[in-house]
Amino acid sequence: MLQAGRTQTLTVSRTSEHGIYLADEEHNEVLLPNRYTSLTDKVGDRKEVFVYHDSENRLVATTERPLLEVGQAGYLRVVDKTPHGAFLDWGLHGKDLFLPNRNQQGGILVGHSYIVYLYEDSITGRCVATARLKSFIRNEDITLTPRQQVRLLVASESEIGYRVIVENRYWGMIYRNELFREVHVGESLTGYVKRITEDRRIDISLQQSGYAQVQDAAGALRTLLRENGGFLPLNDNSTPEEIARITHTSKKVFKRSLGMLLKSGEAELCEEGIKLRGHE
Repeated sequence: MLQAGRTQTLTVSRTSEHGIYLADEEHNEVLLPNRYTSLTDKVGDRKEVFVYHDSENRLVATTERPLLEVGQAGYLRVVDKTPHGAFLDWGLHGKDLFLPNRNQQGGILVGHSYIVYLYEDSITGRCVATARLKSFIRNEDITLTPRQQVRLLVASESEIGYRVIVENRYWGMIYRNELFREVHVGESLTGYVKRITEDRRIDISLQQSGYAQVQDAAGALRTLLRENGGFLPLNDNSTPEEIARITHTSKKVFKRSLGMLLKSGEAELCEEGIKLRGHE
C-alpha cells in the first residue's frame, strides 16, 4: 500500500501531462510530477520514490530524499512560524515539515535547529514532527546487545556527557571522560553499545572494544599518517591531551595501534615522531 513518509519502490503505470503515475502492488496510484521524471521513463519501470502529502493533502511522489522519514529522529531547522505551529526544512523542494504547537517543547525560534521525531498522524495520515520525544524514544523492550554497532543522534549535553538517541528508538549516554573528539548536539554518529544495565540504561562508546578497537585505530592512524605526508609528531612520550587532539583516541589505544603498525613494518619511530615507511 502507499505509505506517506516512507521511501517505496513503485511501478510506472501510466503517463499524463502532469507527470507519470506510479502504482503499488494493490494498484493504488500516486503522481510523480514532471520535474522528477525522465524521457526514458516508461510503463513497467520500477522507481524508488518518497511519498508524502502535498499542500492540498494529496499523496504525491518525489525522487528527492528527505532528511527524515517516518520513525526517525533528526536535527531540523525552523524556517517559518504561524499561530498554529512551526515549519521545518526536511530537504524537500517546496514542502516543509509541520511541527504543531502541541508538539513543541519550550520556545521555538526561526533559524534555530531542534531535535524532532517524525511520525504519521493517526487521524490525517500526514507526516508530523514532534519535539516531545517521550512517547517515541524509550528504553523498553531493548533488543540491542553489547558491542553492537549502532546509529546515534546527539540529542543533548550535560555535565557528565551527551545523551544520544540510539537507532531512532532508545536513549543512550556517551560519558564525557570517554570522549577523545568534539561532539555536537544534532550530530549523527556511529557508536557501539558498551553495556546495558539492569535499570535499562544504555552506555555508548564511540570506539569498539578489545582487538577490534585496536584494528580500527591502527587503520585510522595509518590513514592519518598518509594524510599528513607520512609523518606525525607523536611518540610514547606524547601527552594524552596531545594524542587525543590529533588522533581522537586515548593514549592507551594509540600505543596499541602504533604497536600494530610497528610490528607489521608499516611505520617506524624517529626522534621527531612516527614515519610511515615507503611514503614519499
